[in-house]
Amino acid sequence: MPKDTRAAAHKRAREKAQQERQKQKQQRRIEARERKDSGDASGGSEDPDIAGIQPGPQPRPEWLDDLDAEEPDAESAEPPQ
Repeated sequence: MPKDTRAAAHKRAREKAQQERQKQKQQRRIEARERKDSGDASGGSEDPDIAGIQPGPQPRPEWLDDLDAEEPDAESAEPPQ
């Protein structure tokens, strides 16, 4: 009796698809490695939230100065009776 060639054809198709997926995965790994390597060499982009901040004490924000000017000094004020 002849063998079922449909099963063999399906197996070849599955193996070919698996090899293609492995090639794509390997290519993605190579691209990711290149992006990682090139990102370190260029210094990367700076986080906009911390851009311009220097190590050490930071200057007092202006909005705190405005609040202090509006409120009377707590130490010189007499407690209510």
